[in-house]
Amino acid sequence: MSTQAYEKVKLARANKRPTGLDYIHNLCADFLELHGDRRFGDDGAVVGGVGHLRGIPVTLLAIEKGHSAKERMARSFGAPHPEGYRKALRLMKQAEKFHRPVVCFVDTSGAYCGVDAEERGQGQAIGENLMEMMTLQVPVITLLIGEGGSGGALALSVADRVWMLENSVYSVISPEGCASILWKDAAQAPEAAQRLKLTAQDALELGIIEAILTERDLGQTSFYSRLAGRLEEELRTLQAQKNLTETRYARFRAFGRPKTSCPTE
Repeated sequence: MSTQAYEKVKLARANKRPTGLDYIHNLCADFLELHGDRRFGDDGAVVGGVGHLRGIPVTLLAIEKGHSAKERMARSFGAPHPEGYRKALRLMKQAEKFHRPVVCFVDTSGAYCGVDAEERGQGQAIGENLMEMMTLQVPVITLLIGEGGSGGALALSVADRVWMLENSVYSVISPEGCASILWKDAAQAPEAAQRLKLTAQDALELGIIEAILTERDLGQTSFYSRLAGRLEEELRTLQAQKNLTETRYARFRAFGRPKTSCPTE
């Protein structure tokens, strides 16, 4: 039994990986965080705000796990509540109003699954994001930087471009959850990970993402500089594109058709 896919899962979950806020602060020196969904409260698991990325005004959104134990507790270990997704949607609609492109950083095992989240409309909040992002009149780029778990990740991934770091994962369910359902044994997680086709290479081959980004200098200044250049280039291309929403719709209709690309160097 191959364990290669599950090794990627472990790397995606590693405590020392940069989190969403690390990306935002290294890419955008003037980032101004905005809070609240204007309905219930402010969810620390979703960070959002505005700033400039190499001169381009942008709205930045990130699912944030935190680094220390205290931070992780405050941010629900990167498991957003409904108000987190509604905050993200509020800021995306604001971006549309002021003609700012949106850049999302996704790292979550999934949406928060507590009773209180369900009572406040977790499923509806995710569904509204999927619907509204499909018709958003500004460019959207999503980068999966760690775990991309289920609808919790998809709620910020209806984008014109979706990229993955080479050791990130993207899946409808965790390998442990899948193994518990199929074999009643979470120890079968490595086998489940292999069958779920959750690696970046799998997603590329299935046409779910456009590019895989190398991690050779992850977290270093050179990594963020290279990423900023890649984002700037792609945002300017998308800003000049006509029929943005039609192209976005066609992108999702084409899922499953093989694509080829190379890791960004």
